[in-house]
Amino acid sequence: MKRREFITLLRGAAAAGWPLAARAQQRERMRRIGIIVPASSDDAEYQVRVGALLQELQQLGWIIGRNIRIDTRWTKADVDDTRKYAAELVALAPDVIVATGVSTVGPLLQLTRTVPIVFPAVADSVAAGVVESLARPGGNATGFLTVEYSFSAKWPELLKEVASNVTRAAVVRDPGTPSGIGQFSVIQTVASSIGLEVFPVNVRDADGIERALATLAASGHGGLIVTSGGIAEARRDLIVTLAAQHRLPTVSPYRSHVDSGGLISYGPDQIDRYRRAAGYVDRILKGEKPADLPVQAPTKYELVINLKTARALRFDVPSTLLARADEVIE
Repeated sequence: MKRREFITLLRGAAAAGWPLAARAQQRERMRRIGIIVPASSDDAEYQVRVGALLQELQQLGWIIGRNIRIDTRWTKADVDDTRKYAAELVALAPDVIVATGVSTVGPLLQLTRTVPIVFPAVADSVAAGVVESLARPGGNATGFLTVEYSFSAKWPELLKEVASNVTRAAVVRDPGTPSGIGQFSVIQTVASSIGLEVFPVNVRDADGIERALATLAASGHGGLIVTSGGIAEARRDLIVTLAAQHRLPTVSPYRSHVDSGGLISYGPDQIDRYRRAAGYVDRILKGEKPADLPVQAPTKYELVINLKTARALRFDVPSTLLARADEVIE
């Protein structure tokens, strides 16, 4: 299914819910699924991800309007909206809620320890208190990891590979999550071994990001590393715009950054995780408990390079790196 078809499938779920199917259909037990998304309803990247979730549910026999109803809330990564919409979904008493990131799963767990929650992406579910352990989550939430901390070592290496003259890099992170701190620690260790000085930039402060990147650009030989986290995705446009404005080569775990004009992304296949999350929703609707479903690490990764951006920044991407790429945007 193509991107535009995912978006077509999603239309209507952005509001309170989907209408019931024609009464002529044989009536089945209607199950209710809540979806809470840390983005705005016009975010094309998240529309595709949620569309993939819905398509996979359909493949598994869950037909909107026949045996499932979908209630979707888009938080725009706003803290107050997240709390409000989390409460709305819990009040609907759904059979399962799909929520992305600690920023949405956390507020849900404060409200309910009984409604099953499936997360397509959480960076460190144990440290964040979302689950007791990866093998046996133990509560009402389970799902899929964003990345393992060790994977963060790849980003500074890629930055130096594509821009060997870079000597300093800002690391955009969310300091309010264990993953933001953990990923920076790994990056810092690797960076020191390859002649790269790194410093953290807190993603929650847009003004702080602008000031830090302007200072970095003024010093010369600067680059940018984006760590994983819902807030970093929510500030995608700001980060990509500033990187282009200051001519900073950027490595991100999200291909959406590269689609928007960033230089390189290397990270888990986001669509794959939403499809896999649908499998967990299916198993829960059929009677399994989140406590018994292990939290899983990503299995598919993709390297995407934007050659148009590389040319604009006057970087020659090594042919060896291009050969490893899963996709090259011309």
